[in-house]
Amino acid sequence: MRTVLMVAEKPSLAQSIARILSRGNMSSRKGLNGACSVHEYTGSFMGQSAHFKMTSVCGHVMTLDFIGKYNSWDKVDPAELFSKAPTEKKEANPKLTMVKFLQVLDAVLPVMNKPPSTERTIFRAKFSSITDTDICNAMNHLGEPNRNEALSVDARQELDLRIGCAFTRFQTKYFQGKYGNLDSSLISFGPCQTPTLGFCVERHDKIQSFKPETYWVLKAKVNPEKESSLTLDWDRVRVFDREIAQMFLNITKMAKEAKVESVSKKEKVKQRPLALNTVEMLRVASSALGMGPQHAMQIAERLYTQGYISYPRTETTHYPENFDLKGCLRQQANHPYWAETVKALLSEGINRPRKGHDAGDHPPITPMKAATEEELGGDGWRLYEYITRHFIATVSADCKYLQTNISFSIGPERFTCVGKVVTSPGFTEIMPWHSIALEESLPCCEKGDLFPVGEIKLLEMQTSPPDYLTEAELITLMEKHGIGTDASIPVHINNICQRNYVTVESGRRLKPTNLGIVLVHGYYKIDAELVLPTIRSAVEKQLNLIALGKANYHQVLEHTLDIFKRKFHYFVDSIAGMDELMEVSFSPLAATGKPLSRCGKCHRFMKYIQAKPSRLHCSHCDDTYSLPQNGTIKLYKELRCPLDDFELVLWSSGSRGKSYPLCPYCYNHPPFRDMKKGMGCNECTHPTCQHSLSMLGIGQCVECENGVLVLDSTSGPKWKMACNKCNVIVHFFENAHKVRVSPETCELCDAALVDVDFNKAKSPLPGDETQHAGCVFCDPVFQDLVELKHAAMRHPMHRGGQGKRQGRGRGKGRRPGGRPTPKKPKDKMAALAAYFV
Repeated sequence: MRTVLMVAEKPSLAQSIARILSRGNMSSRKGLNGACSVHEYTGSFMGQSAHFKMTSVCGHVMTLDFIGKYNSWDKVDPAELFSKAPTEKKEANPKLTMVKFLQVLDAVLPVMNKPPSTERTIFRAKFSSITDTDICNAMNHLGEPNRNEALSVDARQELDLRIGCAFTRFQTKYFQGKYGNLDSSLISFGPCQTPTLGFCVERHDKIQSFKPETYWVLKAKVNPEKESSLTLDWDRVRVFDREIAQMFLNITKMAKEAKVESVSKKEKVKQRPLALNTVEMLRVASSALGMGPQHAMQIAERLYTQGYISYPRTETTHYPENFDLKGCLRQQANHPYWAETVKALLSEGINRPRKGHDAGDHPPITPMKAATEEELGGDGWRLYEYITRHFIATVSADCKYLQTNISFSIGPERFTCVGKVVTSPGFTEIMPWHSIALEESLPCCEKGDLFPVGEIKLLEMQTSPPDYLTEAELITLMEKHGIGTDASIPVHINNICQRNYVTVESGRRLKPTNLGIVLVHGYYKIDAELVLPTIRSAVEKQLNLIALGKANYHQVLEHTLDIFKRKFHYFVDSIAGMDELMEVSFSPLAATGKPLSRCGKCHRFMKYIQAKPSRLHCSHCDDTYSLPQNGTIKLYKELRCPLDDFELVLWSSGSRGKSYPLCPYCYNHPPFRDMKKGMGCNECTHPTCQHSLSMLGIGQCVECENGVLVLDSTSGPKWKMACNKCNVIVHFFENAHKVRVSPETCELCDAALVDVDFNKAKSPLPGDETQHAGCVFCDPVFQDLVELKHAAMRHPMHRGGQGKRQGRGRGKGRRPGGRPTPKKPKDKMAALAAYFV
């Protein structure tokens, strides 16, 4: 019996598909990586009996990156990233061991049983919804993976990596080395991200440059009956000259009656909406539901994997001829909110949806099964409700209404009033927010009728500037200019928010920050094509041609990189132009921040710059030192590093989180070969420094394989030890007077012993004893005094239900500083590890 391996993109999807194909008769087990399950069942594949193994990946399996040495910002010229720097595909999340768990395509082929040369072994199943019909139909019409589409994705990845990293590294280092209040940890550039920001700044510039103009409008009211009035609109709309406006007012005031010049009635149609695609869904989610694009996309994906809607990433607004519209509609026939409308459509006959655009990807977004507000709740329900109402509207009738226009003359001037009466509400019954706005009821009249003029007045008004772009308007502009895809548009918008280039104001309007404005103005000053959508739009067209097999992958890649490489060199040579704008908006490093700790070189105070990225700057030496982010920094007891005489600082993630001291110089310039940039004292291998790993390390981490639990000597009286690699924190010996790490080690597990001095009044020791030395993990006296109370975050290596794992020591079982690397104590470690399960 042959074995068939099937892989879905998410664990929940794998479970749903396996349940459908096995008709519920399957066995399930956890995979070796603990994150993905394997569902097994027996069935038929291409006319033969087969044993199926259904599993999944968790997001992207591989990602593109530069090889190791080219990831150093300090040692690599960004210009080398365009051609010299080799790239490689790496595991997107190594801690999931996804490649080991599931070797995909090229890596799987070598270990597969070799079939006859004419027989295919790799298939792709295409479906757009998690329904029995769609899944079974996909299995009966398997195709091959499209190599051209894969090459198009590879080209886009490599272009974005090389171009984005080169510009980002250069401008980040250049500007963060000069200014202290940029308030952004990364001054990023992206071929799609930057034009997206450009749209926002362009609108900002229009607002700033706008000069209001005064204009005048004539407003007239007539009285068809004694107690009723009708407001008329001036056919000239407005005039910008006050004297002329006053003249028109004087002329019309001379007339006492308004004469009906014409009455016209015309039946008009408001068309039902096109079928729903991703971009329109994101627009409505932002403008009507108040959801950001990325948040809306996450909710839509969840609704899809749960089987409530069809695949939410599609550019298509046209249903294929064989799409079961009635079947989808019947699913909603008993829904309490729209059952009546749906039943009427099914009995009277549905209308064929309007002909839209067929992009050849997936059908429009469609509800696949009924759901209630209680079932989905919150934003999930709100998005599902909109998708369902939109679908019902596409198969409903158009809205029809009768529009009446009455034209009046008051003296020589013409005025008009318009009235609308709905004759058939059509789709607006299910989408009431699209209903025809109610107008004033118009009197029955004919040409030549006269009505007394009730009032004529001249209104003085001013033109108003445009408002900041909404997310919905930005999405429209991105789609129009070909910036990003339906899948990446939310990512680009989210990026400019995360980088502090724009802020989201009320009404989900995007207001550029000073940084965003200066960057865009700088690009315009140096090379406008870096921010205009034209060049990226042209690149996207080439990438689409690769996917269609009409353009050569290597030629497109080489040509595009050559263009941007030339632009990069010109940008570097002309950076002074952007710097002039930066100088006006931001403060130099020397004028930013507050004095905190002393420099080891000049012994003057360095300033702590709290704005992102937080760092220390010595204005005398003109040196800047990076610090750990997303925490607080304070001076550490005025103690100094024995290697360079810099005062130590203490980083803390919060009152109950991790904290550790660090030397600003060592953190940026590792003093030992086995250290890397960004390591604090809790990872320092100095053999005698009282703050180093060598002196404070206790035992190997219960969660990760490479971490060591290090005593936090500042944590008393609520003492704790924390892993120097992951986020595990172990609390112990609460209210102890002093805790010290002994040079001796445990005979059972090789962990360092600890000496604990307890306060006499609160000592847990027998009798009058207040001191005890022993192993945190093995000593029975300490058994009840060690408790895993808190972990700031669940460590990503956690594997539910696996229990203890064996760790590996550093180099022949020795800890830095000469102590043996401790083994993981079996019983206590298993108990602590089980706390996470």
